[in-house]
Amino acid sequence: MITAFYHLQLIDNGTITNNKAILVEDKKIKAVIAESEIPGGSEKIDLHGAYVAPGLLDLQIYGSGGKLFAGKPEIAALKQLEDDLIKQGTVGFFATIGTNTDPIVEQGIEAAKAYRKTCIGNFLGLHLEGPFLNPIKKGAHPAELIHKATLEKVKRWIESAEGEVKMITIAPELQDQEVIDYLHNVGVIISSGHSNATYEQGKGFLNKPIPAVTHLFNAMPQMHHREPGYIPAIFEEKPYTSIVADGNHVDFAMIRLAKRELGDKLFLITDAVTAATEGTYQHQLVGDKYVMPDGTLSGSSLTMLKAVQNCVEKVGINLAEAINMATLYPAQLAGLNKGRIEAGFDADLVIFSDTFEVKATCLAGKMYQFSDLPVKNSN
Repeated sequence: MITAFYHLQLIDNGTITNNKAILVEDKKIKAVIAESEIPGGSEKIDLHGAYVAPGLLDLQIYGSGGKLFAGKPEIAALKQLEDDLIKQGTVGFFATIGTNTDPIVEQGIEAAKAYRKTCIGNFLGLHLEGPFLNPIKKGAHPAELIHKATLEKVKRWIESAEGEVKMITIAPELQDQEVIDYLHNVGVIISSGHSNATYEQGKGFLNKPIPAVTHLFNAMPQMHHREPGYIPAIFEEKPYTSIVADGNHVDFAMIRLAKRELGDKLFLITDAVTAATEGTYQHQLVGDKYVMPDGTLSGSSLTMLKAVQNCVEKVGINLAEAINMATLYPAQLAGLNKGRIEAGFDADLVIFSDTFEVKATCLAGKMYQFSDLPVKNSN
């Protein structure tokens, strides 16, 4: 059976179009056609003028709903993330573990492997943010747990994960080249973060082979006119670069600057956490941001669609391009068959209103409806 979504505003690849229908079959986008060409016998779903975009992708999130996977990496925390994020229009995410003890990291790896058998499908794997960072730029990460990588440990984690470790944030200037080469060769996305790299060091490793940077401006040296530091190297080399668009981690004026410099390589993450009272990361919500007990800024309270909304309303990025930052660009970095509404791509969609309220999410062709969006089915 072909499902035809119609009466919608289609956001795809930087443009918004009307009078189109999206055909879905066997978990994939079959075609995007004119509404007048919907084939007979299709199950037609009237979206009543709502926006339809590729499903949102979050490559860095720590927990949700009171279950902090990064602190207590259990199957229940992954299920909480999947259930909460599908309601937010996020069709793919990397559950993230910050710098922690080896047993916690290894527990997270085992939980990911076990949960893979029963997940609904938006859990895509793990992002290890640490412990191989630069303690000078530790942020909320505990300095006593940060250390240099060894090839033996990295190989042990990656091999035991059986493909579940998708991304790792490291401070490249402190690591041996054999570690970087190993991660690159096995297909793990290496992202530079919590780094104190100089301009020259950044020019040396960005895209050579490190393809990404974690949360631009946060936990890295500031620019100076006589000592440019790492940020100008990022702007010049243009790796895929994530940013936390909440106005707390980065001022909106700086997001504007980053967008001008990085264009289609700047992408959105939530860096979102949840309140916790045990473990290494005891996040406390103060206003609209999370802090550690000593007041250090930690994670955000963002959703991906809120980050898109902020880019539109606070930064001045047009809606279609802000959607690209939350879909197409992270999909390109992660090598996912997502981020476009085009024949052959996964049938992963977010349906939302002009006030940025998620009405429904489509994951692998299955519809999850969350609001009073009137949906009309007819043959």
